[in-house]
Amino acid sequence: MAASVLVAYATKYGSTREVAEAVGEVLRAKGITVEVRRVREVRSLDGYAAVVLGAPLYVGNLLGEARKFLDKHHVALERLAVAVFALGPLSAGKELEEARPQLAAALEKAPWLKPVAVELFVGSYDPAKLRFPYTLLATMKASPLYGVGKRDERDWDAICAWAETLPAALRLDIP
Repeated sequence: MAASVLVAYATKYGSTREVAEAVGEVLRAKGITVEVRRVREVRSLDGYAAVVLGAPLYVGNLLGEARKFLDKHHVALERLAVAVFALGPLSAGKELEEARPQLAAALEKAPWLKPVAVELFVGSYDPAKLRFPYTLLATMKASPLYGVGKRDERDWDAICAWAETLPAALRLDIP
């Protein structure tokens, strides 16, 4: 029986969904049965051999719907191999490295969660997609988003390379 993996994602503007879909495609190319679903649509983890959870990191916290997913499926997730990825900063280098401890701290809020793989990627930003109160935040001169235009520096090669490591990390039997 082929391993079945859930790639569950939380997203506010769609960037994390796109990364989750890319992770799912890499796993499918390896012969793994994959379902990519938004976390709020997941009712049960029955039938999955492993879970990959993706969420944006905002001000040092995983998006609320990801935290709710962890709470709701706490017992099942303790029994499954889990990998986590997050999208956060808008550029690589110093900004990305400074966000890594924030992701670690966010995951420590669920001390029972023991992910077998964790990665943080650069996210994307489109001010045209912002909703209140973020529209207001982007207009404030003190905001790190002030004057920032649309940008997408997601490193798809790094994302796919990380996804390539998941079958081994999750201990999946590949057909």
